Amino acid sequence: MNALLTRLPPPWREAVEELWRRRLRTLLTLLGLIFGVGAIVAMQAVGEGSRREALKLVEGLGLHNLIAEARPQDEATLKEIRARSLGLSVADAEAALAVVPGAERHAAEKHIRTHSVFSDHGRSDAQASGVSAHWFALSSLRIAQGRALDADDEGALAAVAVLGHQVAADLFPDRDALGQLLKVNHVWLEVVGVLADRDLGKDSFEGVQLGAESNRIYLPLASARARFRFQPQEDEVDRFLLRLDDPRKLAAGAGVLAALLDQRHAGIADYQLVVPQQLFRQHQQTQRIFQVVMGAIAGVSLLVGGIGIMNIMLANVLERRREIGLLRALGARRRDVIAQFLREASVICIAGALLGLAFGAVLAYLIAAFAGWQVAWAPVPILVSVAFCALVGLAFGVYPARQAAQLDPIAALRHE
Repeated sequence: MNALLTRLPPPWREAVEELWRRRLRTLLTLLGLIFGVGAIVAMQAVGEGSRREALKLVEGLGLHNLIAEARPQDEATLKEIRARSLGLSVADAEAALAVVPGAERHAAEKHIRTHSVFSDHGRSDAQASGVSAHWFALSSLRIAQGRALDADDEGALAAVAVLGHQVAADLFPDRDALGQLLKVNHVWLEVVGVLADRDLGKDSFEGVQLGAESNRIYLPLASARARFRFQPQEDEVDRFLLRLDDPRKLAAGAGVLAALLDQRHAGIADYQLVVPQQLFRQHQQTQRIFQVVMGAIAGVSLLVGGIGIMNIMLANVLERRREIGLLRALGARRRDVIAQFLREASVICIAGALLGLAFGAVLAYLIAAFAGWQVAWAPVPILVSVAFCALVGLAFGVYPARQAAQLDPIAALRHE
């Protein structure tokens, strides 16, 4: 402490020493600022972490995509629906590509009822899906080894597959999966590619299921429909993605796509539309409400801290009237007295801000540990919160400083 004080300019050293003499009162004053800054810092860290996590999850769905999904139905309802609508199909996706403004590409997926997956080297609980050629690009899936599925595989009904990262590790431990054979149900497939590991951390976002790609097997859609058994009344595809060239067209495109599917499905609501960009905006709106509430709580804490600063500074003025009178008698100007008390208020603010930063970091990681939320740091909001803390402290320190400067020197010297 003494070593640190010797490095400070004399006026600031005097301010620190004065507050240190009343350290219990100073500590109690600091608590409001510490809690206020800590709440803001933790809120910003958790909010930024949540925003980045949401963006990562939405990118898994595709920010430029419109998604049409088949609704699950019970057997009796499905039989009634099929009398008027054939369900979601590749033809729907092709019609959407031709009609929806800005549509570039489409890709479809059909889930396979998977009851056994094994190779000569291991077993897996992975699920299999048939997908069209553009699925990997539209789903932002990256190939780590080998190649993706292409149109030639579709045309030839090729018995090939691309494996998720986890599936490859389960079926072919300690060896290269490329060129190896695996069996899905009753069908043997050759591995032509392995996906890069992409752990999104969650299986769903805003109620929408995510792909769980690391534990999935992909084969050509035409091959899946030719080689595996499906119920006669099932939808031809479970969902399709439609990529638009401009995200600003998504809202209008969703309206056109909904109208198109309503017409093609005879007005039967056997599908649902998902716009990942809107999901992200809904999530952000929820986060803003959370931040407003937390900001209000943090603001109250800072206000309490500011009142505490004013309280301790007014108490200091009353206790140091003789000191102030002596300074004025020796030639100190009013602005010198104001500067002295503002320095003390600044020391309290700086100490409160630094301790609040540390407290906020600890609080953020505690919230992340108990609630399972993500933490990320954005420097600008944190600096703004610290600067706001300093301004609050200085604002509440101005009145006591002016009160000290306006004391009559003679009356102050006579004060007992």
